[in-house]
Amino acid sequence: MSELSETSLPSLGFRYLGPLEVQADGRRLRIGSPRQRVVLAMLLLASDCVVSVDHLVDAVWGGSPPATGRTQVAICIAALRKMFAAAGYHDVIATVSPGYKLVSDGCGIDGVQFSRLVDEGQTALQQGRTAEASAKLDQALKLWWGPALAGVPSAVVEGKAIRLEETRLAVYEESLALKLELRQHTDLVPELAALVREHPLRERARALLMLAQYRAGRRSEALEIFNEGRRRLVEDLGLEPGPILRDMQTAIFRDDPKLASAKPVPSVWTRVVPAQLPPTAPLFTGRQTELTALDRLLDQRARGGSLPVGVLTGQVGVGKTALAVHWARGAADHFPDGQLFADLRGWDPDHPAAEATAVLSGFLHALGVPLAEIPVRLDEQTSLYNSLVDGRRVLVVIDNVQNAAQARPLMPGSGTCCVLMTGRTLPDSHGSVRLHLKPFRTDESSALLRGIIGEERTRDDPESLERLGELCDGMPLALWSAALRLAARTHWTVKDLLSRLEDPDRRLNEISHGIWDVRAQIGASYRYLPPRAALVLRRLGSLGSCDVTPRMTATLLDCGPAEAEDLMEQLHEAGFLEVAARGQDGYRRYRLPGLFAQYARERGRTEDVGDGVKSLALVRAQFA
Repeated sequence: MSELSETSLPSLGFRYLGPLEVQADGRRLRIGSPRQRVVLAMLLLASDCVVSVDHLVDAVWGGSPPATGRTQVAICIAALRKMFAAAGYHDVIATVSPGYKLVSDGCGIDGVQFSRLVDEGQTALQQGRTAEASAKLDQALKLWWGPALAGVPSAVVEGKAIRLEETRLAVYEESLALKLELRQHTDLVPELAALVREHPLRERARALLMLAQYRAGRRSEALEIFNEGRRRLVEDLGLEPGPILRDMQTAIFRDDPKLASAKPVPSVWTRVVPAQLPPTAPLFTGRQTELTALDRLLDQRARGGSLPVGVLTGQVGVGKTALAVHWARGAADHFPDGQLFADLRGWDPDHPAAEATAVLSGFLHALGVPLAEIPVRLDEQTSLYNSLVDGRRVLVVIDNVQNAAQARPLMPGSGTCCVLMTGRTLPDSHGSVRLHLKPFRTDESSALLRGIIGEERTRDDPESLERLGELCDGMPLALWSAALRLAARTHWTVKDLLSRLEDPDRRLNEISHGIWDVRAQIGASYRYLPPRAALVLRRLGSLGSCDVTPRMTATLLDCGPAEAEDLMEQLHEAGFLEVAARGQDGYRRYRLPGLFAQYARERGRTEDVGDGVKSLALVRAQFA
């Protein structure tokens, strides 16, 4: 392990590439309790990002937190702030719902510096500056001064430390490979031999040692190193050597002239462990049944076999992405080789759907492939992608999928991986766990609203809070939009917003703003409807939010009940209609939620002017 040299960190410096340490103005600060060390480690590893209180509780106590866990985390935060303040540093830890974040501005963090130096080394290498790249990696490795996060008592932190160590080893291998390119093979043999003794199953390190020995005129020793590695792989893992070792053995047997060239061992940059998941949604609410169901994906992956695939569907704004990211973050420790995330923009009203080649290019780069080495053709990208993740434990989250064909190139071929995809309707997608999300129940809606608006403003009027949830159809997107309006207008009461939402013609306007534009999101689904189904939606919207049957729809369209039911099923698959119980007439009943009904009425006023729609009063009277 390389010793940490003196660095030019700012006056407040954090080191976790070894035992966790905090220095202020050249003196070491004493971190009080083991729990404080865990909390600080978690904040450091996600510097400038919010870490939820729930995630901190899980890191401190695992799956068995005490009832006072959240309070004790707050006590740890207060103690850390006191420690920083006593050293003259304030506002290091900020409170940001639903937790806390460490503000890195003005601080030095060795892990952040390590990543920056490695990135600079990779850039230099891609531009052909090998000596500079080697120097940057050497600088990065000197920041390590022991096992990462040693002395932090947490299984969650330990899992992150293992991933950091894997990154260090991969960077170390790359550093040695660059030195070989710079013709330093004689001096490297002892160092590479020590690395192989410490990590006998790392095939690239063994291949580098074989190359150094061959270039130093020790051909027979190089071949014996291969034989020793093959024995270890077969005995310990039941595997034959991979292509890097096999190719090196063949080249040495043949005295291949390429062995004398600058770069006979491919630069794979396996240091990269992608962690692309977005932040979990603040105030994530409910969905315990769905989270438990998704855990079956972990069980299937542990058993081996085919690729575990989860599919989340549901209407616009029902919280599919929030659930997918929340579960994925909770399951991240089961995927130490990385987590990939892609938004395919299948329903984005402002941008075209993402191309598979662009997404795969991003995945490959995240997995360590230099940009210059990424293939252009989709089939070549797919082949390289499957090779890189084969046998690795990688979680792939694919968001906003419009159809199975869009996601298929992104599906790994290895059953050690796992895929979770979301879409408003995915009838052509197979999933070993398939869930259709429904809107929030009344209690879930109230809990989310209360968390955003605040307990003080909602405590005395639970009835108004429940009514607000009803007018938002229990749709998390609409609930967030409405609650944020109230949170920003502290002089409003819940009833003030209710008075606006009770008017159906104003409701969508009141909850459509910024990134919470409910009307635009519904419109993105509407534009993909077949013309006949869109006509059904507009005419059903003219009836308002009520239960409807295929017979009622047939009357509105002057068509048969079978055709009407097919069209209503299309609307159900697209997330516009909810299925209700069958009526006494034996027909299945559907419901058009209030916000969707209002949108359909708006479209009808624009598109069906003078269309001669059958009298609504007549339809209602006929089926009353």
